[in-house]
Amino acid sequence: MSTPNDKLQKATLEGALELGLRQEEWEKIQSLMGREPNFTELSMFSVMWSEHCCYKNSILWLKKLPKDGKHILAKAGEENAGLVDIGDGYACAFKIESHNHPSAIEPYQGAATGVGGISRDIFTMGARPIASLNSLRFGDFKHFNTRHLVRGVVKGIGDYGNCFGVPTVGGEVYFDEAYNINPLVNAFSAGIVKVGQTVSATAGEPGSKVYIVGSATGKDGIHGASFASADITEDSANELPSVQVGDPFMEKLLLEATLEAIAAGCVAGMQDMGAAGIICSTAEMSAKGEVGMKIDLSKVPTRQQNMKAWEILLSESQERMLVVAKKGMEKKIEDIFEKWDLNCAVIGEVTKEEKLEYFYNGEMIASVTPRFLVLGGESPVYERAMKEPAYFGTIRNFKMETVEVPEDLVSVAKHIAALPNIASKRWIYRQYDSMVQVGNRSTNNPSAAPVVRVQGTNKSIAMSVDCNPYYIYAEPHKGTAIAVAEAARNITCSGGEPLAITNCLNFGNPYNEEVYYTFANAILGMKEACEKFDTPVTGGNVSFYNQCNDIPVLPTPTIGMVGLVQKPEHMTGIAFQNEGDMIYLLGDNKNDIASSQYLIHYCRVKHSPAPYFDLNTEFSLQQGMRKAIQSGLVTSAHDISEGGLFITLLESAMVNGLGADIEMRDDNLRPDALLFGEAQSRIVVTVRAEHQDAFEALMTEMNVPTEMIGNVGGDSLSINGIEFGVLSEYQYLHENSLEYYMEKGKSIPVED
Repeated sequence: MSTPNDKLQKATLEGALELGLRQEEWEKIQSLMGREPNFTELSMFSVMWSEHCCYKNSILWLKKLPKDGKHILAKAGEENAGLVDIGDGYACAFKIESHNHPSAIEPYQGAATGVGGISRDIFTMGARPIASLNSLRFGDFKHFNTRHLVRGVVKGIGDYGNCFGVPTVGGEVYFDEAYNINPLVNAFSAGIVKVGQTVSATAGEPGSKVYIVGSATGKDGIHGASFASADITEDSANELPSVQVGDPFMEKLLLEATLEAIAAGCVAGMQDMGAAGIICSTAEMSAKGEVGMKIDLSKVPTRQQNMKAWEILLSESQERMLVVAKKGMEKKIEDIFEKWDLNCAVIGEVTKEEKLEYFYNGEMIASVTPRFLVLGGESPVYERAMKEPAYFGTIRNFKMETVEVPEDLVSVAKHIAALPNIASKRWIYRQYDSMVQVGNRSTNNPSAAPVVRVQGTNKSIAMSVDCNPYYIYAEPHKGTAIAVAEAARNITCSGGEPLAITNCLNFGNPYNEEVYYTFANAILGMKEACEKFDTPVTGGNVSFYNQCNDIPVLPTPTIGMVGLVQKPEHMTGIAFQNEGDMIYLLGDNKNDIASSQYLIHYCRVKHSPAPYFDLNTEFSLQQGMRKAIQSGLVTSAHDISEGGLFITLLESAMVNGLGADIEMRDDNLRPDALLFGEAQSRIVVTVRAEHQDAFEALMTEMNVPTEMIGNVGGDSLSINGIEFGVLSEYQYLHENSLEYYMEKGKSIPVED
């Protein structure tokens, strides 16, 4: 929008609408302030009352999620990230957030600054980041734009993380035409801190000095929060100034200086400057401390000449923190940041009166009560209308009998193994450094969830990011419960106990009644599953408006979960380990192909229910699986998910080149359901022969359905008398498929 030359000029309704506010919000602002705001004040409200900052269309539903748990040290909304107790005097801070809109417009910087921003949320609390994960969604490879976005996002994540010095240890990637224009880039970070040595995002006591530290402030990212709270359109490229620019080397300096200042006891409060920049940090810290601040924007270090006051106030330039010093410790803070060659400028002080006052060259340019601006204060709260999506009727009418059973199952297996959603993501992860900070890293052996050692202890952190968007599209309540369950299952299969989750809720426009129905029911499914697994929600973010031309992306409520591996010997991989090991299936097969990769991408059937899932069955399965691992009875464990039983067996076999001969009862199951169906609550495990009796007795005791289905051996897969071929054929397809898609924009020929 055009901006007035006079920074104190009164704002108008027209200007408010241009900034993304609604008429009723414009009226509420005037009522709260008792006057009309000026342009700078209106700009402050526009970013702070954006969906990205105040969750105005989602907070009523988010409050339904469980927040209490035996491991919780910081509840959702209390700090910059979630915090769970892992014992031995240590805690794990973790969080996931989206950077979808910036990545759609400028994929490299959009993804890079997503990694930087989530990392700052972790070390702002005093925790040293030890691992990053990501959850990515892209469109159809036949479009050049998809390949452009994949290259930019992956390089942005890799470059920033590798230079910053935190390993990227895992993640997930999906490809579907629903994400053609609007990719999803969700970044997860976890860090370790000693209990009692965290710092809070609060303003401290009146009279305390307020510092801005880190990078100089530029014009990048202005109105970025508002940009993230609107649909992607053909004109979104014009919003390129809203995309921030990252500097991982500056972030590394900021990390070390921040942790040193916290350790020295200098910091009363600290918050990184993410969405909405200075206004967000000052407002949230003041509101939390029930105090105010006087801020002189002319003292903020800038890297561009002639920046206007409102530009400084709203800039989302990266690698910056707002720090409130403990009284008497100002010199110590300044010395620490000077040592690390970082800006450290006093820009104001904390005041007793609950009022934010901003000055520029001696003139007050804005004055507002902090609670007027923030979530939990006077920011608007809505519950939108909803209705069941019309396509649910088509889903209910799905009949598996109308899908013919293919005659050539071997050809189907090769096709499934080469699908971009199934194939190895080696083309992506080889661009990430997973071994930096090797002292924390336990192993690169494949496991259901990445596992990172906690230095100074025998414990490790297992982490998972999960969401199958097809399941949520089909049945949002059940599909989201499955996402929580699969994240927990991955951690369980890796030897861990699930502790808590963070979430990144990616949906379309909340004013679309069908989108809002899906969102609300996804929350209810998440609530049910989190309560069952005792994995409370520690925070995250909501990303609405992921759509273009009124067509939303697939609903994608990504679950980020952390778990605790108590001992190194509990760490369990997916790989078959020894010739002759016995292969077991835990859980029951079902005559079910619904919403499977096979049904959607081979049979080309887009509408079907979510696959079989029972929460109580899932819980019992995971209890039994953990007990078996902790008893030392299991040599490998791999849960059945995308691609079904065949892909699970194949992935376990390919790691060490050890095949399997499988014979299993089919109970009148269709062969395609047996091989490629994605019914939940199933795990493939291997057990040494000498542990057979003890393992089977334990599974009986734990009431887990168990079937011995074969033995490890050879270099090929044979299932119920069908020879699927040698592992090397599948290895080629599995490892080269994604690279072929990136180069050619189409699938790799199976005969190659």
